[in-house]
Amino acid sequence: MAVQDKTMIIDEGAQIHLSPRFTSAVEYARAVHTEMRKGTDIPYMAHLLGVAALVMGEAGHAWCPVSEDMVIAALLHDAAEDHGGRATLKEIENKFGPEVSRMVEGLSDSLVENPDEKSSWDSRKTTYIQNLRKEKADVWLISVADKLYNAKAVLDDYRGIGPMIWERFKRKRRDQLWYFDQLLQVYRELPEIRIVDEFARVLAELRQISAGEAH
Repeated sequence: MAVQDKTMIIDEGAQIHLSPRFTSAVEYARAVHTEMRKGTDIPYMAHLLGVAALVMGEAGHAWCPVSEDMVIAALLHDAAEDHGGRATLKEIENKFGPEVSRMVEGLSDSLVENPDEKSSWDSRKTTYIQNLRKEKADVWLISVADKLYNAKAVLDDYRGIGPMIWERFKRKRRDQLWYFDQLLQVYRELPEIRIVDEFARVLAELRQISAGEAH
């Protein structure tokens, strides 16, 4: 399927204004995500706030205007996938509106209520990549921010613990790098943007630093 034309005029003077809806979204995410990041003592909120910060950082630079809805969707991008599926997605729609719900759905690789009923890792990631091409520019930007944060976290931790980092994941180095590579190919279809270039740099360094591994 052909990729949608996501070229938009960049308004370098555009400003984003955060309302009490943003504060409500932070509280909602905090209540939903009580877990820690895989294999660490870091609250999962660090990831969600980090992705939201990356999205906000593109205001005035990205190929699409950054809105409060996008920032809220960044905060909630894992809520339905990890905690409750479509029931949680419906709750998000009721609390934060259909646009936030649409973006969260587009950023989710599964919407089943029971995590044990999720399809295989390969199936979910392949479907995510395929579906991403059909999404609007706002979903693409949040997706890049999400994967950049993840790749950078892996790289940072690799410097500390080496190949043991892969033990945190269901799939090891080869599959994780394959997934990042496939996503980068999709992101490269966007107009040139700095956050995509940063993802490419992080991924290249991660590949280089772990090059001696067998898997």
